[in-house]
Amino acid sequence: MISLKNPNQIAKMREAGKILREVEDEVRLAIKPGVTTAELDILAERLIRKNHAIPSSLHYEGYPCSICASINDEVVHGIPSDRRVLKDGDIISVDCTLLLDGWQADSAFTAGVGTISAEAEKLIRVTEECFWKAARQCIAGNRLGDVGHAVQAHAEANGFTPIREFTGHGIGREMHEDPAVYNFGEPGHGMRLRKGMVIAVEPMIAAGNWRLTIDDDGWCARTADHSLTSHYEHTIAITEEGLPEILTLPGFTWEE
Repeated sequence: MISLKNPNQIAKMREAGKILREVEDEVRLAIKPGVTTAELDILAERLIRKNHAIPSSLHYEGYPCSICASINDEVVHGIPSDRRVLKDGDIISVDCTLLLDGWQADSAFTAGVGTISAEAEKLIRVTEECFWKAARQCIAGNRLGDVGHAVQAHAEANGFTPIREFTGHGIGREMHEDPAVYNFGEPGHGMRLRKGMVIAVEPMIAAGNWRLTIDDDGWCARTADHSLTSHYEHTIAITEEGLPEILTLPGFTWEE
């Protein structure tokens, strides 16, 4: 069932998004060779709790950490560890969700560690471009197929592949709500977007094939062909008129 949010509820999610942005900015600054993913997790949790919020991922369905930290061929749900030391040339995707006063915010980014390859730089850039092309489709009256198609078309035009086994999602009081927001689709198909919907749009893009395997820990998903992957996500509110509000990018305004 789709949960439509009123302006007061969206305002609360906006405040959660502001805090999450500050947390992820600090985590991004900490990414460098020699740092462990456990250190990034500890930093994120400390900053979240300092702002009187709760790390939503911690203990969610048994997940043991406050962020997902996925390196190179790991798509999502990489578990932070003091044995995972970042190396020059790695890329790392950080996915973080927090709960503030009963309302969720969800965002993810991929960053290079030290000096990375040209292919990795392109993959990260194209993944972010996929997000923005999809976000521009998040207009009341458009359909979810328009959003997914925007991701798919741009990724494939650049020689990359959208992941199909994981999706974006609705978000509100719960981390994952209806509807599923796919990273592929047909224009004009799927559920129609309505004012008050809040969705997490999150392109996950592979340099190779989209098929995945799951590690023995039951969480970490990686590409079956071990190709690099990138992830970029923001929480988006569908407005009555015009382009949407990016709740996890405080102060952002659209340029036509």
